[in-house]
This record gives sequence, C-alpha cells and structure tokens, in this order.
Amino acid sequence: MTHIAGGLRVVRKIALPGDCVVALCSPDAQPDKFPNWVHVLLWLFGAFLDVVYQAVHWLLIAALVALIVTHAHAGPVIPRQAVEHQRLLIREARAQWGLTAPTATFAAQIHQESRWRADAVSPAGAQGMAQFMPATARWMPEIAPHTGDPMPFNPAWSIRAMLVFDRWLWQRVQAETPCDRMAMTLAAYNGGLAWVQRDARLAAAHGFNPRRWWDHVETVNAGRNRAAFTENRGYPRRILLSIEDVYRRAGWGEGMCHD
Repeated sequence: MTHIAGGLRVVRKIALPGDCVVALCSPDAQPDKFPNWVHVLLWLFGAFLDVVYQAVHWLLIAALVALIVTHAHAGPVIPRQAVEHQRLLIREARAQWGLTAPTATFAAQIHQESRWRADAVSPAGAQGMAQFMPATARWMPEIAPHTGDPMPFNPAWSIRAMLVFDRWLWQRVQAETPCDRMAMTLAAYNGGLAWVQRDARLAAAHGFNPRRWWDHVETVNAGRNRAAFTENRGYPRRILLSIEDVYRRAGWGEGMCHD
C-alpha cells in the first residue's frame, strides 16, 4: 500500500527477510536489484552460520570441560627423574625381592616419598629419595650390613635401603593377601612396625580380622594423634590404590595390588 506524505512516498508491504517493515524512500530511489528469493536465501544462510557457530561454541566448551575432568582424574604424572632411575630400581628390586618383585609398587612408594627428588628434605628431617630419618639411616647397616654406610642423598643407596627395609618389615607382618601384607608393610615404613602390631591387636579385640588391612586393621587407632593417624592410613592407600597403577600401566612391572 502506497500514499504520499510530505513529499515522500511511504511504502508499506509484507516484510520478507532482508526487507524493512516501513521504508522511507525519495521519489527517485532505485528499486532493490535483488529479487526477494535472494534475500530469503541470504537470511537462511546467515541463520545456518549462526547455528553452526553456536554448535561449535558449545562443543569447544564441552571438550574443555572433558579435558579438565580427565586431567583431574588421570592420576599423578611420572616425573623425568623417575625414568632416569628406572633401571636401577628394577635391578635392585629383583636383587632384594626376586624376579617377581612388585617394581611398580616400589616406584609408587618413591613417588609418594619424594617425587624422585634425591635432595628432598621433609619438615620433620627425613632425607633423600626414600625419606629416611637420620636415625633410621644409621640403623640400616645393623639389619643389613650390605647397604653400607648411610648415604640418604645418594639415589643408589636410598633405593637399595628402602627395598631392604621394606623386605625386613614384610617378613614381620602377616596378612591374608599380598595386597593386605604390603599395606601393613608400608604403614610400618611410614609410622613404625610397633604401631602396626598394636593396631592389629586392637583390631582383633574389636572383632576385626587382624590379618586384613583394608577396612579392618586400618580402621582402628591404638593411640596415635589424629594427624599422624590420618597420614599413616593415607600412605598405603595412595601408593597401592592410586600411584602403583600409574607405574604399572607405564611398563614398570607388576604391582602388589594390581596384576
């Protein structure tokens, strides 16, 4: 519909994509060079691009979220220092524990202790890759003379002494499964053999199985303070149920709780 108002021609028509609802044109304005169907196609193409943009936008967000979640649950990363000492650990583990030594377990233990840093020193004074307290390091030649003079900052001595001490503790605990026995061994390495033995007796007194660590001995506390107890219970769990499998999957051999 068209009428003249104030020297201008006012055009009203049914709007199509690309048109104006009301267009004010001068009398000599040129008509649109493109037919309406071209405008429709352009509008549809623009709408299509908008849909594609939105889809790509949300796909990228989903991929980023998935990457963050995967990284959060991927477990610890094996440090470069570990690879440098892999052959040494495997050789020493087989020498102390035999050809079926659970080398992934021992790698996980070193990872937990120091992240394979030979110069590591804890706030409590534990030293080296295997985090020996000075008194324990001095005591090692008494139970295993072949370990030699204590050198906790020497990777070879630290690894050998850890494996020997683990074996010594292993021989003094009893459990129904190798995984339970290694958990007790690691708890003794972290907090002392006497505490593990007290906890086992207390577990039996409360009706738990003293030969099972998981959900039995690990649930009782024979007298340690809360911080020490929490740290001691987390120690075998992190090593055996989390870190060990990372090294096993990376080709470091078998683990005591993963086969």
